[in-house]
Amino acid sequence: MNPFADYGITFANPWLLLLLLAIPLLAWLRGHRGSAPTVIFSSTAQLRSLGNRVTSRKGNFLTGLAYLALASLIVGLARPQKGKTLTHVEASGIDIMLVLDVSRSMLAEDFTIGGRRANRLAVVKQVTEKFIEQRPNDRIGIVAFAGKPYLVSPLTLDHDWLLQNMERVQIGMVEDGTAIGSALASAANRLRGDRSAKSRVIILLTDGDNNAGKITPVTAAEAARALGLKIYTIGAGTEGVVPFPDTDMFGRTIYRSAQFKLDVEMLKKVAELGNGQFFRATDTRSLEGIYTEIDKLEKSTFEMKKYSHYRDLYAWFVGTGAALLLLQMILSQTVWRKVP
Repeated sequence: MNPFADYGITFANPWLLLLLLAIPLLAWLRGHRGSAPTVIFSSTAQLRSLGNRVTSRKGNFLTGLAYLALASLIVGLARPQKGKTLTHVEASGIDIMLVLDVSRSMLAEDFTIGGRRANRLAVVKQVTEKFIEQRPNDRIGIVAFAGKPYLVSPLTLDHDWLLQNMERVQIGMVEDGTAIGSALASAANRLRGDRSAKSRVIILLTDGDNNAGKITPVTAAEAARALGLKIYTIGAGTEGVVPFPDTDMFGRTIYRSAQFKLDVEMLKKVAELGNGQFFRATDTRSLEGIYTEIDKLEKSTFEMKKYSHYRDLYAWFVGTGAALLLLQMILSQTVWRKVP
């Protein structure tokens, strides 16, 4: 639920504000044509003293008052309003734990960003960020893992904070390896507490096979199924030899060919046990498509009710316009009265 928020000034009849454009046109026509003469003389030489600077300033001031009054009345007719709105959102959201592989193999540069070669982790973080931004009503958390899992963020609706934490994720923060089973168990433990969500989902992304940790992926998937959790698995990376960055004896970055094993059958089995699906991402576009597909499969439902309250301000502008007109009439008929 959002608190009341000021809308500022709005207008019920904003199209009437177009009449304000007529005021400078009237001023131009009046100045271009001049006022009609009261007395016609064959020569104006004798009337020069009547057209002095003081009289001209008085006339300009009275005319300005009239234009200002007219502008204020037009704004009043447009009905300015100041309002507040209350938006109440009743969401049936989804709890999602993202389980991201940050083992050393994720440094392989077989993906692209903007047409330029990039490592797997950089692309995964970019695509995952877009996925998170598309799901503002879901609680999302992140577990990263290599040789063991670690919590990047618990389940949260504060996605800005979530993305900041994900940005700090780097390869080498924990011992190397691929502890898929332990990472799944850690994510499942984070989802087991609150069962009020419409659905509770684990999205596992890895480019390797389970070679670390004390829990096998299948055992972790069976435990997650017992808790009513759904599991989607994504196998990232191209098959065969890929370019892998390394450092030579002079500290320069060089590339060597490397090949990493991806246990596809295990990922399929985990997804099957978790009543989810297995996806294969061999490039940036396919990874984006996978996240889009998961986004469609796991849609949150929510109901939004909006209440608005407005306070009319037209009386202030109409009153100001009337007061200016009255002042203009009094001055023109008293101290600044024209003598015919």
